[in-house]
Amino acid sequence: MPEDVSAEIKPAAARQGYDDRPIHAEPGELPPEVQAPLAEYNGALPPSPQWFKDVIAQEPERGFVESLGTKLEVLTWGEVGKPGLLFVHGNSAHADWWSFIAPFFAADYRVASMSLAGMGASDWRDRYAFSDFAEDAEAVARATGLYEGGQKPIYIGHSFGGGQVFFAAVTHPERMHAAVMVDTGFGPPPEEMARRMAQMEAVRNIPTTDRPSRIYPTLEAALQRFRLMPPQPAGNPFIADFIARRSLKRVPMPDGSGEGFTWRFDPNMWAKLNRDQDMRGEGPPPDVTTPMVHIYGAKSRIVEHRKAGAPSPFPKGMIEIEIPDSHHHIMIDQPLALVAAIRALLAAWPG
Repeated sequence: MPEDVSAEIKPAAARQGYDDRPIHAEPGELPPEVQAPLAEYNGALPPSPQWFKDVIAQEPERGFVESLGTKLEVLTWGEVGKPGLLFVHGNSAHADWWSFIAPFFAADYRVASMSLAGMGASDWRDRYAFSDFAEDAEAVARATGLYEGGQKPIYIGHSFGGGQVFFAAVTHPERMHAAVMVDTGFGPPPEEMARRMAQMEAVRNIPTTDRPSRIYPTLEAALQRFRLMPPQPAGNPFIADFIARRSLKRVPMPDGSGEGFTWRFDPNMWAKLNRDQDMRGEGPPPDVTTPMVHIYGAKSRIVEHRKAGAPSPFPKGMIEIEIPDSHHHIMIDQPLALVAAIRALLAAWPG
């Protein structure tokens, strides 16, 4: 796996519309370790270290919380009565993206990880909105006992989920003690956005209402098509494999030949999403009273966007922590460094 593939993946990544929105990539456009990071394993489990086996053995309680008429998938660890942590995943992901991170906090916190509406095992909706995601997070926090520790919960969100955490922190600061965004961006620089919108017709393999998610005949075939968005190598294939297996569900094959596998997210989420509330940073900066921190990967394209002039609603002077040798998906590239950063942060902040 090359040490830094950022130069090699720019052509495909240039069509990225938001942090982790799906894009089309022509065969051969991306390096093999980016295009299909699990292909070489042919459905077998990649080797994994003992720490990973130990942490995923700490199975969460699995259940559902209802919000706005929608059932939301929720995983929980730790005892009710301890301070609350709520983890929120990125676009097209699910609650298990935090299953190898959250247990590290269960001794000291009541921890919940939710699947956003339209993702994971949560119900799909006819329309999606940032304000609804905020209400969903509050419903999950209440139902799972995250307020029972004597203070409001701390929200931790990655990428698109970080955008939801930021929106909730700005619009409902009374609901959270603090907010941690993990490699969260709000789109490319303005001059790039117009060009990317013009190129969207090239996005030919993204499911739409008349082009549903592809159904794969076997688990092995589906795993071979798994890749990360925005494009990057999977720093630890055993984590990518863990995530990928939990990103799939069984469905009938179109030809009636039995069951196959398809992705669990709503393929039309982006078309249904109200983007008027996404706080891209193009207007006046929002009034931020919630303590905030941003943790980002040193090799992340999200950070490249900001350095290139992408608008950001983050408050000036906000604490930011860099995770070395990591792309956008820090929990895959540097999971233990991410755990260490969050644990050290929570030990001294927000006070």
